[in-house]
Formats: sequence, structure tokens, C-alpha cells
Amino acid sequence: MELIKRGIFYEDSYLGVTLGALVFPKGIIMIDAPLRPEDARSWRSTLMNQRGGTSRLMISLDSHLDRTLGAKALECTILSHQKTAQTYRSRPMIFKGQNLETGADWETYSEVIGTRWGSPDITFTDTLRLHWGGPLVVLEHHPGPTPGSIWVVIPEESVVFVGDLALQEQTPFFAHADLPAWVQALKLLQQNCTGYTIVSGRGGIVSGEQVNRQIEAFEKLNSRILKLVEENSPAEATEELIPELLAAFDLPARQRDKFTQRLRYGLVQYYNRHFGTVKEIEMESYEEEPE
Repeated sequence: MELIKRGIFYEDSYLGVTLGALVFPKGIIMIDAPLRPEDARSWRSTLMNQRGGTSRLMISLDSHLDRTLGAKALECTILSHQKTAQTYRSRPMIFKGQNLETGADWETYSEVIGTRWGSPDITFTDTLRLHWGGPLVVLEHHPGPTPGSIWVVIPEESVVFVGDLALQEQTPFFAHADLPAWVQALKLLQQNCTGYTIVSGRGGIVSGEQVNRQIEAFEKLNSRILKLVEENSPAEATEELIPELLAAFDLPARQRDKFTQRLRYGLVQYYNRHFGTVKEIEMESYEEEPE
């Protein structure tokens, strides 16, 4: 567990996503959940040994399986954006697994099949403020990686947890994304969080330079996808975009195949979902804004 500021931590040693924890006088605010039940129990035990209050709350930064499958094992109140909660409600009560190769971490852990969901108890739509005896904690809705993606911001301490918005040594998940909204959110992070410690939901702390590189890569990607749409290319043509995307992220060599498959699956899903039936109004909504 790595200390960022007093009472503010992140943990990047469990399978799944990078976790966050705010240990305040009222209690502990957990940001996302470990994937494996045994990791959830270990994480909960570690946090309970910290000098915080007795209340516990877990925040889901979005609806991705890697960060939501283990939520129930934390045995606490769950908070998410309303659109994340809607995704929960669309799933069966017991996770049965899927015959997909999305490049997600849960696919490497077969024991997750049969997991019961821990559905959100509290939801919000735009902004939510938490007063837990420490510095103010602000939850903000910033769609892009998913419709229900949120940030956890601690303005007084200049710390922000951004989930899958910005990544460290990993490629993005595009299947449920909105690229123009994602770029807009990254630019907002760039403008409003200068001097902040930015904690990614996959890989820990990211730099401003990494955010800039991701903005550039995503703007190019959006333009290339629109070009494929104009040419009436099939969704499978998005595979030609993968090499340039791989070059934009610092990837461990041992996981390159996994992250390539993540892009292959995600880009096809993205293309089909947004442009399966191309209409003029849809194209207009994805055009870049003029400088």
C-alpha cells in the first residue's frame, strides 16, 4: 500500500485494477475492489488496521468487470454513478462468464465464474460530495471510458483517482467507450488538475506527459476511425490501427499479446456499436471541433 498524502493511499499488487483508500476519522472510503475474494478479504483487513473510523464505503469508478466483480466481498455500502448501476441491473445476479477474449484480467481467473454481484446502494448523476471528517471528497461524472465513469477528487490534497481515463503501461478498453468524450475528459483533467497526483485505475500514478500522449493518440485514432467509416470499411479493418496505438503506450513485453488482443476486441466492438448503421447525424456528432 503506497501513501500519497496523509490518509490517502493506493494499492497496485492485487489482480485486477489499482485500488484506492481514504482513511478518514469517520471511516474508510475504498475506491474499487480486488477481483479475487481472498484479495478482498486481505485488502479489507489491511485497511481496518489503519487508524480510521468504523464506517466503510466502496466507490466503483465504472462498470468494468475487473473492478466490480469483487465488490460484494468487501461487505460494505457500494456507491457508483447511476449509469454504472444501470449496467449492474442488466446483468444476471450470478456471473456466468463469457466466451470472449477481451484482454481483461478477470479472464485469467476462472474461479470468478459463479460470483454474485454486489449492486450499488447509492447512486448519483453529476456530482456528489462526501464529508468524512477529513478533506472534502468530490465525486464527478466524466464519461469516456464508459458512460458511467467517474473521478474521485480530493481538492485540498491535490489528488484525483481517474479509473480507466488515463493508463499506465496498459492499453485501453474501447468496447463501451466514447472517444470524443474520452478526449474531452482528458483535456479537462489536463486543464483543471495541474499539479495534482493523478492515480490511474490501472497502473498507479500517471504523469502529465502520459496524459498528453494519450490525448494525441486518441485524437489520431478518432480521425482514423472516421476515415474507415467514410470508406465503408468493415469493423475488422480497425486492426490496422493497432500498431500505432501500441507504440503510444509503454507496455511490458511479456503482456504485449494480451494488450494487442484487448485492442483488437475493443476496436471492433467500438466500430460496430457507433457506426454499424452509419447516419449523417451520427457522423456529425463524432467530428472534431474546430480549433
